Amino acid sequence: MSDTSSSQALKDFISETEEIIGALNFDLVKLADAVETGDCDPDVLNGIFRGAHSIKGLAGMFGFDDLSALSHAMENLLDGLRLGKVPFTQRLVDTLFSSLDVLIQLIDGKSNDENFTLDLGPILAQIDQAAEGEAPSAEDPLAGLDIDPGILNVLTEYEEHRLLENIRKGRAVHLLRMDFDLSSFDQELAEITEQLKQQGEVVSTLPSAGEIGEKIAFQILFGSDLNRADIELLLSREGLDISTYGQVEVTMESENFVLEEPDAAHDAVVVSAERLPAAVEEADGGSSMRSISRTVRVDIDKLDLLMNIVGELVLSKSSISNIGDRIKVSADKELATELAKATRILERRLHELQKGVMDVRMVPVGQLFDKMTRIVRRVSNEQGKKVDLEIRGADTELDKLIIEDVSDPLMHIIRNAIDHGLETPEERRQVGKPEKGQVQLWASQKGNHVVIEVHDDGRGIDAEGVHRKAVEKGLITEGHNLNEEEIYDLLFMPGFSTRDEVSDLSGRGVGMDVVKNNIAALSGMIEVKSTRGQGSSMIITLPITLAIIKALIVQVGDKTYAIPINSVLETLMIDTDVIQTVEKREVIELRKSTVPLLRLDQVFDLGSEERPDEKRLFVAVVGLAEKRMGFVVDELLGQQDVVIKSLGKALSFVQGIAGAAELGNQKTILVLDVAGLMTEALRGESSLNV
Repeated sequence: MSDTSSSQALKDFISETEEIIGALNFDLVKLADAVETGDCDPDVLNGIFRGAHSIKGLAGMFGFDDLSALSHAMENLLDGLRLGKVPFTQRLVDTLFSSLDVLIQLIDGKSNDENFTLDLGPILAQIDQAAEGEAPSAEDPLAGLDIDPGILNVLTEYEEHRLLENIRKGRAVHLLRMDFDLSSFDQELAEITEQLKQQGEVVSTLPSAGEIGEKIAFQILFGSDLNRADIELLLSREGLDISTYGQVEVTMESENFVLEEPDAAHDAVVVSAERLPAAVEEADGGSSMRSISRTVRVDIDKLDLLMNIVGELVLSKSSISNIGDRIKVSADKELATELAKATRILERRLHELQKGVMDVRMVPVGQLFDKMTRIVRRVSNEQGKKVDLEIRGADTELDKLIIEDVSDPLMHIIRNAIDHGLETPEERRQVGKPEKGQVQLWASQKGNHVVIEVHDDGRGIDAEGVHRKAVEKGLITEGHNLNEEEIYDLLFMPGFSTRDEVSDLSGRGVGMDVVKNNIAALSGMIEVKSTRGQGSSMIITLPITLAIIKALIVQVGDKTYAIPINSVLETLMIDTDVIQTVEKREVIELRKSTVPLLRLDQVFDLGSEERPDEKRLFVAVVGLAEKRMGFVVDELLGQQDVVIKSLGKALSFVQGIAGAAELGNQKTILVLDVAGLMTEALRGESSLNV
């Protein structure tokens, strides 16, 4: 295998294992939630088992013996749990999470160096210890039930264990027998299985000969709290024969059992989620290598290349359009009209191509949130705190690159929310709060931005304490009065901490200043809201994408700038008479709200004193999150698609500029960093390093 193909194969391996790791992480969190009740969902457990099995198989194909050995040990432990041979304990769940962490470290290391490895001795020993202990005793509960031995004899070890588990839970065991037409038995059986899974557990499905020649019969062993009459009502099928072992008492709930009308949207989600494990289980048994989904993984670098080509085409289209305008003025008008028509067609197709490429880059924020669930669990365990994580808006889509870059800042914010924000269970009890703290992770789309919110119901931020600490550190002078928002901004200053002793959690990794800088690098903004004793909120506003953007082109002095249109709320032409001064800042009143002004010529030191004092000014009102600001410019030149190019590390110190872009006339202009300019201006720093 050539180096190139080997490298590509390794990339494919990393990509596929990362996907499995993501699913493993999600299922492990659900397993951990069930450890207190001791009642784990067999589908979840099977999903984790199959994940470990898949990684073992992939690692074996690539010759990664360490990965293979670890996933094999996990698989054995999980298999013991599936079969009831290993006790379901907190130690076991912790061990699985630790194993997952090591798996991630190994995969991450191999992405840079195929020979990377770790000492697996400690984690393998931990897995061995987790497998020790007595499994729940089974006192042959089948002895009291008169189940056909012919059925019991054909059950696998796993199915027999699941049967015992259902009996242990006090469920009745029903043996359903029904005939199906040969032409449609697969579809009908799948629908019935799905209906039954909503009300219990399908332990086994056994085919048998039909009583009628053209039919096939199936016997379904089903554990449920429903009684026979409920099942008849649920399935309402002719020829349905039910034998019940361990009769369920007719409770009020059972008496009131009502067959709900199916909700089409809900069913669509449930079916896909439930059928997937079944399909995988069959694939495991048959050693099939067919992919479950029809999704194609694409390297993000390839999409970047594609997007750059689209960007170049957009610029070429602008050039052609400019040439057409010149021809129209100075030469053959008929030819210019034909050229304009061709340009419009090209523009339409380019828009479709651009949208298509953009859609491929968009991924649900849920991918990011799934990673955070593990962080919440680990940090809360380390801190001895009880935390419930609520996730909303996981299907909100964001550019893949932005999701990757915002993951570290978001992880730090969540760590802080648990470490600094939430009280210990004892403290919460003393102030009348539930022992379990709440961390909410929400995402929503607002126009061309995605808002990610992290809320906690902890102690809130002590504004006076932050102010006092800032004075002690010499960041502000004694008696310097700040409003609440300005005090919260102090949290993002380099080296600022309200704690005298830095904990293991808050003392490592990036600080809040780096969090803010990383978010600003994505043209995003972070806001803080807090109520003492009730909790805090960190609100991150991000653009949906950083690739091709539509921009408002403006003229300031003899310079041309681009303002990302997704930040522009409206444009105004105002008389200088309406400008007022509040606390030494120029503001205007716009629909009963005060909007501060930022004169870009002063920010970029473009010699405003040499320019005539005009009576009327153009203002581009920009906004991010809840903040508004008016950028004062000389001219509004119109809208245009631009491709932002980074200024590179050498110019990374420049503030207020997000990058550079080329216009269709071969002219290169600077793209304004709206979030950065607003932040610095609101902080009072009107002179930037340009």
